[in-house]
Amino acid sequence: MLAKRVSLRIFLRAAIACLALGTSSLFAGVDVVDFSDESLRPRYQQLVEELRCPKCQNQNLADSNSAISQDLRRQVQQLLEKGLSDDEIKAYLTSRYSDFILYRPDVNKNTWALWGAPVVLLLLGLFLLRRMSSKTSQPIVPTVTSNERDQERLRKLLGDDKGDVQQ
Repeated sequence: MLAKRVSLRIFLRAAIACLALGTSSLFAGVDVVDFSDESLRPRYQQLVEELRCPKCQNQNLADSNSAISQDLRRQVQQLLEKGLSDDEIKAYLTSRYSDFILYRPDVNKNTWALWGAPVVLLLLGLFLLRRMSSKTSQPIVPTVTSNERDQERLRKLLGDDKGDVQQ
């Protein structure tokens, strides 16, 4: 009985230690960003959620832990502290990393296909759907045309020389 109590205590202590270590590593990855003006924090948060990590491809700067994302978050913070607007920050980062860094790039000569493709595909799909539905709504009536030459060929194939094939 004493051995069970001791092993239970050891197990509970080990479980608590594992939980404590696991939760501390969760909080270790959170960046604490200090601003001179707290009104910059919502703009900062919005920007790092709208900007894509150049390395991770499908993560925003807020979710990525790569070194370049950490540098870009610091750079966004510095640019906000300098007083740049959101559009100026996006333009600066776009000039360095191309339109790829934006999740919602502006419509221009480089991105018109990106913005136009969904509309074109939707119209094409509607056109094909309408065309297919109009074909299936019309009854299919087989047209049989027979002439004497076809009848003669049929008699030869069937081996019927009597000529009493009914139409």
